[in-house]
Amino acid sequence: LALATPRAYDRNIWSLKLKKLFPIAPSSTLGGVLVYWLYLAVAIVLEVCGTTSMKLSDGFSKLTPSVLIFIFYGLSFAAFVFALKRIDVSVAYAIWAGLGVLLIGAVGIVYFKEPVSALRIASMALVIGGVVGLYSSGVSH
Repeated sequence: LALATPRAYDRNIWSLKLKKLFPIAPSSTLGGVLVYWLYLAVAIVLEVCGTTSMKLSDGFSKLTPSVLIFIFYGLSFAAFVFALKRIDVSVAYAIWAGLGVLLIGAVGIVYFKEPVSALRIASMALVIGGVVGLYSSGVSH
C-alpha cells in the first residue's frame, strides 16, 4: 500500500470538487474528444460572462457584478484546464481568446450599444481567419 502524501490528498480533494462542478466525465458516451470541445465551449461562454460582468461592475463599484467576475473567470479557467487535457494548448487558447473577442464584440455592440465600424468588422474577420488557420494546423493529440 502506498501512503498518500498531503499534496496527493489535496489534489484528490480538488479533483473531486472540480468533477462536481463539471460532471461530464471524459469517458462518457458523448465520444472521446467531443467532451473536451464542450469544456472549451463552456470556458468561452463563462469567460464572456466574466468580461461582461467587468463592464457591469462599473470599476468594482457594484457588488454583484464584481463578485460574478471572479466566479465566472474561476469556472472558465477550470473548464479550460479540462479542455487542455486533449486539445493542443495553442489551438485551444486561440479559439478561447478569438471566440471570446468575437462574442464580447457582439455583446458590446448589441447590449452596450458600442459603435459599429467597417474596421471593427474587418478586425473581427481577421480574428476568425487566425482561429481557423490554427485549428486547421492540427486539432488535438
